[in-house]
Amino acid sequence: MAEGERKPDKARVDRSEGFGERLLGVLLDRAHEMPPQLIAPLIAEEVARVGGREVSILLQDYGQEFLVPLPGRGLLVGEPEEIGDSAAGTAFLRMAPVEVPQTDGMRMYLPLLDGSDEVGVMALTLGSVDDDDRRLLRRLAGLVADMLVTKHAYTDRFFQARRREPMSVAAEMQWTLLPPLSMSVPQVEVAGILEPAYDIAGDSIDYALNDDILHAAVIDAMGHGLDAATMATVAVGAYRHARRAGISLAEKYAFMDQAIAEQFGPDHFVTAQMMNLDIATGRLKWVNAGHPAPLLIRNHEVVRQLGGPTTLPVGLGGPSPQISEYTLQRGDRVLCYTDGLTEERGMDGQQFGEERLIACVHSIERREEGPRATALRLSHALKQERGTTSDDATLFLIEWRGGAADHLAVLE
Repeated sequence: MAEGERKPDKARVDRSEGFGERLLGVLLDRAHEMPPQLIAPLIAEEVARVGGREVSILLQDYGQEFLVPLPGRGLLVGEPEEIGDSAAGTAFLRMAPVEVPQTDGMRMYLPLLDGSDEVGVMALTLGSVDDDDRRLLRRLAGLVADMLVTKHAYTDRFFQARRREPMSVAAEMQWTLLPPLSMSVPQVEVAGILEPAYDIAGDSIDYALNDDILHAAVIDAMGHGLDAATMATVAVGAYRHARRAGISLAEKYAFMDQAIAEQFGPDHFVTAQMMNLDIATGRLKWVNAGHPAPLLIRNHEVVRQLGGPTTLPVGLGGPSPQISEYTLQRGDRVLCYTDGLTEERGMDGQQFGEERLIACVHSIERREEGPRATALRLSHALKQERGTTSDDATLFLIEWRGGAADHLAVLE
């Protein structure tokens, strides 16, 4: 060997941009026809090719308190990790990678983001980490999240992994109906929580971002069990149908009202909060059909209720509702909730009430975290404060940021 030549380092793993593109391309090509049960070994194989080991896929449980391991060949299956107090939980709440030094390398926790909705966390160990590794693993985690979301419709295994206790039929219906519980774009972010997760029945949320308008609804069907779940299903279906027809808020109310009345008769009803938010201007419009008034949070404090005229709950044949309007400031948050949260009796026997809700909001808002983390922490704090959840209790948080997202459509 000539002087000055270096013997190739066979132990060195190529994680360059070109290698990463080939690796992700192979993964994407295989994923199209991959049976769900082979996703785990494929992920483990791809991570091994970049020098990683001890791969775990952690999915958010339905109670939204733990990250639970997905079983599968080639995956490390350990104990569930608390969302609020673990490295994996920190990565999940912050939607950012977390690195934990170990004696044999670096343990990495990467959020699995499907768009901006969080599926869970991918954990793996590398001997060492540089910026090439971080870039490749971030992209790999994104592709893994997309695969999990795509394949979950073909199998029950991912649903089963997320369950930590038996689920009622009513809750099964509601979870199937729900949109992703979080969504984030530069101008706006939303996050929702439904409790009790394994026995939810009459509460539901729905939203859609159509061009510059965020359409959102929070509903609470009367009663419990399958009757309430069936009514909630019809209400959400009617809301989506009306929304996709492009009609006004008042017309949506009328359409939902007719659907509930015709299907269930005059003695059944659904309370509802329906909103349109212009994400370019911050102009918020809403119809309140017998629902608690939302709270406006500014600079991490509740500054007012978003009150205004109310109309009868959906199904009771109310008159055409008046539309309330308010212009948000950048950074404002709007917290919608169902009455099961404030009407629950705490451990002292007293109704929990709005004042205690606001006190919990202030306590959590001091952490200055994103809407997803705030909603989760608020839900956990409220469950601890109330001590029980005998009725459906739902939170839906909207944060308006303004600005534009056109830069995301421009290739650098």
